[in-house]
Amino acid sequence: MAEKQHHHHHISHHKNVEDGPVDYKKEEKHHKHLEHLSKAGAVAAGAYALHEKHKAKKDPENAHSHKIKEEIAATIAVGAGGFAFHEKHEKKAAKKEDEMLHGKHHHHH
Repeated sequence: MAEKQHHHHHISHHKNVEDGPVDYKKEEKHHKHLEHLSKAGAVAAGAYALHEKHKAKKDPENAHSHKIKEEIAATIAVGAGGFAFHEKHEKKAAKKEDEMLHGKHHHHH
């Protein structure tokens, strides 16, 4: 029986130990960029889903096709939103790592 591998998502998961220290500012910027791209993708897919929903009402002959396209676009929008949420978490983790590395401790009240 094959053993399941558990992946631990740490900030440094993109780099090998031999590559030297991790630039957490660069990691933070990278995750922020991916967060913004995925938000844009979520908005675009959501808009397309609404567009197809409208077409389904206006074009009853092809309503089934438009409904399928609407549902696929809505699913993509949800996935992109989830990825944006994930990247926001990664960005915050990179920022925290950078602050810990450089001695900046922000205390939350």
